Amino acid sequence: MSRTARIVRTGPQALVQDLGRPGNAHLGVPPSGAVDPHSLKLANRLVGNPETAAGLELLLGGLAVEANASCTIAVTGPAVAVRVNGRLADSHHPVHLKAGDTLEIGTPDTGLRTYLAFSGGIDVPEELGSRSTDLLSGIGPDPLRDNDVLELGPPNPATGADVVPPHEAPPALVIPIRLGPRDDWFENAETQLRQGSWTVSDRSNRVGARLGGTKLNRRDGEIPSEGMITGSVQVPPDGQPVVFLNDHPTTGGYPVIGVVDPAHLRFLGQARPGTEVRFRPVD
Repeated sequence: MSRTARIVRTGPQALVQDLGRPGNAHLGVPPSGAVDPHSLKLANRLVGNPETAAGLELLLGGLAVEANASCTIAVTGPAVAVRVNGRLADSHHPVHLKAGDTLEIGTPDTGLRTYLAFSGGIDVPEELGSRSTDLLSGIGPDPLRDNDVLELGPPNPATGADVVPPHEAPPALVIPIRLGPRDDWFENAETQLRQGSWTVSDRSNRVGARLGGTKLNRRDGEIPSEGMITGSVQVPPDGQPVVFLNDHPTTGGYPVIGVVDPAHLRFLGQARPGTEVRFRPVD
């Protein structure tokens, strides 16, 4: 007998995500995957899944889902209200659902993205070794819609974690950045980055965190398109930096002043519009 869950309400955006499909840039395919992989891994641990299992990435919550079979779920990311059949339940804990139970997830107190894991993971076909939705190239499952039915894999008999702490999305970020490869396009690139100050734009998405604030002074013109990696800080002619996230294009023609370490990208992926950002150049 198959195990399924039906989407009653998606909220602003609900995507199937795992840890992504890195290593395909030569095919023009970005890595995709959870923008906050730490939170997805924690959700999978809570329900006894491998960390690589597919779950749901929810933008500003709002999801309602009906379990059509017995399953264990966990919601992670920023602190958020979770209800089962209208009664308050725990986030960041394993929660058991019976067939017919309805789970509702509110809007997180801080941050942008929450993660929902089901015991057994979400069983959709893999594309290039991943079940992730890639919004830029259209690879992977489509964004979820109301009344979609999710197939769940067989649960792992291993015991998961008992509780994990919620992610805290601070109002200001200091992001380490390594200069290059095109920092020579900027006069005193390190000083400009260290002294500048920005806020996250409401035009940010899974492709990139767009920042507005101090103008980075750069040389006029463009460079031939070259490869881009996740975390690249690209600077268009207006001088306002864009930090590439999981669904970024694999090539670009604007100079990259530096690269953010992948370990810090999840904080930008959780940053709401208006969050203050400063860069800290490192060797």
